[in-house]
Amino acid sequence: MKRIILLFSVLCLSVTVLSAKGIPIQFGEQDKTHVVYEFPQTEEFQDANGVHFNLARYHQEFSVLWLVPLWITKEPQLVLVKDGIDDEYWELKDEDIDAIVEEFKLDKEELLSLNLYTRYGGKAIGLLLIALMIWGMIPDKEAKEDEDKEIEENSIN
Repeated sequence: MKRIILLFSVLCLSVTVLSAKGIPIQFGEQDKTHVVYEFPQTEEFQDANGVHFNLARYHQEFSVLWLVPLWITKEPQLVLVKDGIDDEYWELKDEDIDAIVEEFKLDKEELLSLNLYTRYGGKAIGLLLIALMIWGMIPDKEAKEDEDKEIEENSIN
């Protein structure tokens, strides 16, 4: 039994994509950006091509199935993103972030805060699944009594 658990652990840690009936199950670190403040539509917040920038929160998380964040691997920070392009971001210096927060009267702590599910939801789901697996391994009383009776019958014969 210990060998099976060890083998399963090694496989899970060495593979980042599993497949169940041909459906890929993705897990690993992912970059996440979420727009937290949209700047005014002025030339000050556009690039040379006229693409508008917004303020976003960026963090990195280890997740399963793209939906279940297990833990945060890089704490949130404020970055710039282009409209409609969330996978590309530009880091800002702390002085620039402080100037933007002060100019637009924003709450930096609120902008950097992650929701409860992102912070703790995956851990709760993971613990629940582990508890269910352990509970499933524990034999119930009837099965244990039947097993004891079978052992007694075999020892009599």
